[in-house]
Amino acid sequence: MALPNDPMILLSYVNTQLRDNYSSLSELCKSLCVDKDEITSKLSTIDYEYDENLNKFV
Repeated sequence: MALPNDPMILLSYVNTQLRDNYSSLSELCKSLCVDKDEITSKLSTIDYEYDENLNKFV
């Protein structure tokens, strides 16, 4: 599955998936066969970072 290209839409999609289906970003990336660094890099462009304790980008 191709992830959304727009960072804001990607943020919404990833946080929703983390909330509803995955216990960690690593699990999400493994399940969807996507690169964790690609997601974190794209979301860092809009000043969001992954918080492991909250299991979401903040």
